[in-house]
Amino acid sequence: MPGGRPIKKTYKQSYKGDLLLRTTSLIACLVLLAGMAQAATDTGKKEPEAPPPPPMPAADSPAAPEPEVTVVQKQDATVTEYRMKGKLYMMRVVPKVGKPYYLVDKEGNGRFNQMSDIGGDNLAPPRWVLLEF
Repeated sequence: MPGGRPIKKTYKQSYKGDLLLRTTSLIACLVLLAGMAQAATDTGKKEPEAPPPPPMPAADSPAAPEPEVTVVQKQDATVTEYRMKGKLYMMRVVPKVGKPYYLVDKEGNGRFNQMSDIGGDNLAPPRWVLLEF
């Protein structure tokens, strides 16, 4: 240090400061633990009970809208149309001769793809619209 002598601490001075810090920390921890123990044993105060949950909706009132189903009888086939909010998204065609098949609009653009069955590789997972602008 310019203009002065360096300060030397003796072992006793260092020990006293360390002892004071440890003692203060110990007292603070004991006070904190005593407060926590008092709060845990304080049974005179009861917290108000939570209100009961609202009742479940009735089974006959569905939460999600159901599709509108229209059956159209034609000369050579029966066509079942499935609409959601007025938009046609799937048709089931049962011809008089042959196997039934489905026409599904997977992307919602009005183009229908033919499927021989709904399951298997042709399985289309549900795509719900969360927000619409």
